[in-house]
Amino acid sequence: MARNHSSHKFGFGNFSHTQGKVGAGAGRTPRDRARRELAQNFLVDQHAVDLIMTAAEPVGTVLEPGAGEGAITGALAERGARVIAYEIDPLLAAKLTARTRDHAGIRVVRGDFLRARPPGEPFAVVGNIPFSATAGIVDWCLRAPNLTSATLVTQWEYARRRTGDFGRWSLVTVSSWPWFTWELVGRIDRGSFRPVPSVDSAVLRIRRRPGPLVEHQEAFTELVELGFTGIGGTVRASLRTRYRGVDAALAVAGVAPDTVVAFVHPDQWITLYEALMP
Repeated sequence: MARNHSSHKFGFGNFSHTQGKVGAGAGRTPRDRARRELAQNFLVDQHAVDLIMTAAEPVGTVLEPGAGEGAITGALAERGARVIAYEIDPLLAAKLTARTRDHAGIRVVRGDFLRARPPGEPFAVVGNIPFSATAGIVDWCLRAPNLTSATLVTQWEYARRRTGDFGRWSLVTVSSWPWFTWELVGRIDRGSFRPVPSVDSAVLRIRRRPGPLVEHQEAFTELVELGFTGIGGTVRASLRTRYRGVDAALAVAGVAPDTVVAFVHPDQWITLYEALMP
């Protein structure tokens, strides 16, 4: 693959089209409205980009949701990745296309990443994604059969919830745990973006396991979803509505009978599954 580092540098200056207008007339121009509607906050911090690249270890085909003006796009390409950059904003997509048209390792797609068809070969996803689209993009990644990893810039609180940093676990994380690992790699100060968002961000790393920890995905998901319904207030009460031997399974997994579902570790869910399945 052709690479041209000298003619395709992606500077880390002010990437926002609206920054020159921020002030008395903030939010009044079409670009301001587009930025707000699309939740556009552009990275302007080289150290943050380097953190993302270190976590992502980009190789092969990489899809980038919300490419913006190309801070991450350029960094991925400079490390040898074949980048397919998705940008829904037509003006940003046109500008990024013009800037990268001579780079063989970058293809810009004007459109919604969530409507993209996953590649038929192994690929990764790396991106500074819009906060408002986080749930949809994470779900897309988890459903893509050939995804190897997703390295995403998300809200700090979102990453903490998904990785158990509060000591609690979410349905999304638990139900995908036998197939994916979740890691909070680092924190990015809100001042690393323009416009400056109201909260800090995190680098969230989701990686497919070499092999699944359970055999039947549908059965495991059904068990976990029942537990998260909250019927009866505890995981014991919820599971006893459908499964036999719940008390014995909880004992094997080291889960107290009165445990609220969010405090059951994903590894304990796997033990419960193994104990309850015939």
